[in-house]
Amino acid sequence: MRVVVVDDQEMMRSAFRTILEASGLEVVGEAASGDEALRVVEHLRPDVVVMDVRMPGGDGLSATREIVAAVPSARVLVLTTFDLDEYVYGALQSGAAGFLLKNAAPEELVAAVRAVGAGDSVLDPRVTGRVMARVTRRRQLSEASGALATLTEREKDVLALLARGLSNTELAAALEVTEATAKTHVSHVLTKLGVRDRVQAVIYAYETGFVDDRDGVGRS
Repeated sequence: MRVVVVDDQEMMRSAFRTILEASGLEVVGEAASGDEALRVVEHLRPDVVVMDVRMPGGDGLSATREIVAAVPSARVLVLTTFDLDEYVYGALQSGAAGFLLKNAAPEELVAAVRAVGAGDSVLDPRVTGRVMARVTRRRQLSEASGALATLTEREKDVLALLARGLSNTELAAALEVTEATAKTHVSHVLTKLGVRDRVQAVIYAYETGFVDDRDGVGRS
């Protein structure tokens, strides 16, 4: 798995490189700005881009949108802090595969990069609710309208669990089904909502008011 690390601080890039390479991941390039990131990614075609948000010379949101459009095979993992929640939502809208807090443990970063590189999505449950609460307060749509009305009760349960950041393994345990069955349920939810991945499904759940931002519980 080939990774590009984007951060305006050289010390942070060095730290991320050390952590990732110690776990067997190949860091093929670095960039110190959003503008530089696009050039590096277009040249190196990595599997995963670990993206900072606030940088001079092109921010991470714009860079994410441009990278997703120019190199669709490159999956972007955005790093954030609690005081930058509004940027995370923008990054997800731009096509990021997920986000992680910058103070995550090294093993969490490695696991997130591997998951994103494998085609999964990563939503840090410690910040998901805070990011989406702002959206929920702005846009309350009726569950009875749109694609939500097509979900079965079990699929609504799945969507509520996705909004809490559960993995397929955790979904299976919560629903008391096999992991294969959990994956099938997730696939059905994504198809019915017309979204491309788990991240977009979570955004949809919060935007429509299906999930209560205070406790992450789906409304019936």
